Amino acid sequence: MENIQRSLVLIKPDAVERNLVGKIIDAYEGEKLKITALRMITVDEILAKKHYEEHISKPFFNELLEYITRSPLVAIVLQGENAIEKVRKINGNTNPEMAEYGTIRKKYGIDKTKNSVHASDCEISAEREISIWFPEGVKK
Repeated sequence: MENIQRSLVLIKPDAVERNLVGKIIDAYEGEKLKITALRMITVDEILAKKHYEEHISKPFFNELLEYITRSPLVAIVLQGENAIEKVRKINGNTNPEMAEYGTIRKKYGIDKTKNSVHASDCEISAEREISIWFPEGVKK
């Protein structure tokens, strides 16, 4: 039985600045994930705080805000069978030093914050994040 899911992916400012958008998208499409929405956006502080609200009390919160708002990023909705798990496997560990060889973060990540990509961690987070980045809705 198929488990078609959607996941939000952010190609973060460090990757956009280094012209890696096409290579990163190719990694997802190569695994049969379909792009159902895509936009490039320069994030303001309001959107950044909404996205990272679970981290507000953490010591690295201000660093996250500065980083995510510094230059444009690409927000994407990917859809496919077991999309959430598949995307997270393609991305690799949050810390590029600990990521598996061949993953996006191992190839392109700079450090734990500047790790090139973000992805939803579960279906509830995916729906929440998709509604933040694509408030007009996304067709399934």
